[in-house]
Amino acid sequence: MSMDQKLTEDLLLLERHGAVLKCLNYLMTQRQEVLDILSQISSYRAANAEIDSTIMTLQGALEEVRNNKPGWQQSMAVFMPSNVILYSYALYLLIPSLYVNEIAFRPASYVAEHVGLLHEKLQAVHGLPIHHQKVSQKVFVNEYVKPADIVVFTGGYSNAEQIKKQLRKEQLYIFFGQGINPFIIGPDADLALAVTDVIRMRLFNSGQDCLGPDIILVHQEVADTFKNLLIERVQGLTYGHNQDPDAHYTPIFYKDTLYSVSEYFNTHDQFIVYGGGIDFRTKKMDPTVLYSTLDENLDIIEYFSPVFNVVSYRDDEQLIQRISSSYFSERAMGCSLYGSEHLSDILRRKHTLTINETLEDVDQGNKAFGGYGTMSNYIFHNNNLVSKPILISAVVAEYLQDKRTLV
Repeated sequence: MSMDQKLTEDLLLLERHGAVLKCLNYLMTQRQEVLDILSQISSYRAANAEIDSTIMTLQGALEEVRNNKPGWQQSMAVFMPSNVILYSYALYLLIPSLYVNEIAFRPASYVAEHVGLLHEKLQAVHGLPIHHQKVSQKVFVNEYVKPADIVVFTGGYSNAEQIKKQLRKEQLYIFFGQGINPFIIGPDADLALAVTDVIRMRLFNSGQDCLGPDIILVHQEVADTFKNLLIERVQGLTYGHNQDPDAHYTPIFYKDTLYSVSEYFNTHDQFIVYGGGIDFRTKKMDPTVLYSTLDENLDIIEYFSPVFNVVSYRDDEQLIQRISSSYFSERAMGCSLYGSEHLSDILRRKHTLTINETLEDVDQGNKAFGGYGTMSNYIFHNNNLVSKPILISAVVAEYLQDKRTLV
C-alpha cells in the first residue's frame, strides 16, 4: 500500500470514528430517548444494561479496529437480530462502518418498527452510509446480499443455510445463531452464587435473550437443595410493566414464544415443579421451574422466556457424554461452570467457558465471542466453514486481507 493510500484510509477512519463518537455522546446525553424505544420490547433493567454495554463497546471501537487492521472493504449486508437491537446496531453496523464503505441492513420482522425508529434517531446523529432497506428478504438478497463483500446473518440455522446457498464462494459469510449455553453445577459448587447467577441470566429481559441457559445441569448430590433454593428465590420475584425499574420480569414480547412454550408445558406438565402459568391477554408468563433427571431425556428447546430447565446428572461420565453428544456439540456456544473445575479443560474445547461467573460478565463487544458449534456460529468463505468465537473486524482481517478496496 502506498503512503498516500494509507494516509487516505487513516483520515477516513478518523472521520468515521468521529461520527461514531457522536452516537456515543448521544447515548450518554439523550439516554431517555433511546430507553423509550428499547423499553417497548425490553424490560427497564435489560434496556439500561443494553445501553451501558453499547456505550462500553463504542468506547473501544477505534482500538478494536486499529488492533485487528481489517482493511477497507466496499460493501456489507446485514440481517439484524430480533433482540438487543441497540447493541446489535453497534456491533454489526456502527463499528463495521469504520472499515466498510457502504452497509445495508434489514431488520428482523418482529422488531422492524423499533429498529426503524432507532435508526432514524441514530442516523440523524452519525450520518454514516448505513442504509435501512425496507424490502422483502428476497429483494434484500438479490439487490444487497449477492453483491456484498461481507454478509452477516443473525437468526436460525436453517434460514442461515438457505442464504449461504445463494452466495459466491469469495464472499465472506458470518453467521450468528443460538446456543444451549448450559449452566453446570457440581457437587462442590457455591449454590447460593449459582442460584443468583442463573436467575440473573435466565430472567434477563424475562428470558428473551440468546445468552440465557436452556439447561441447568446439577449434580444429583446437590440437585434437590439447588432446586429448592431456586424456587424459594423465584417466589420472591416481582412482575411489572417494561417501564417498571423494580420489575424482575415483564410481559413476553414475542408472541410465538407464548405458543411454543405453552405447548411445551402441556406436553411436559409432569416435570413442572413451580409456575407454569401463562396469561395470553397480558402476555405474562410465570417464572417456571421444570425438574428432571438426565436419564429422562427431556426435550431441550430455546425457551426465550423465564423458564428454568433443571436437570440432575449422576456423575462426570454421564455429564460429559451428554455434553459431547452431537445435539450439544452442534449448539455449543457458551457454558458456565460452578464447582467441578476439573472439567474446565474439556468444556473449553467447544465453549466460551466461564467459571463462577456468567456469560454476561465476560461478554465484551470488542472481543471475539461464541463457541465451536456450527449451529451457534460459523464463518464461511471459499467453500470452507469454520466454527469458532467471532469478532467481525478480526474475521475480515483474517479472510479478506487481499480484498481491500481503494477509498
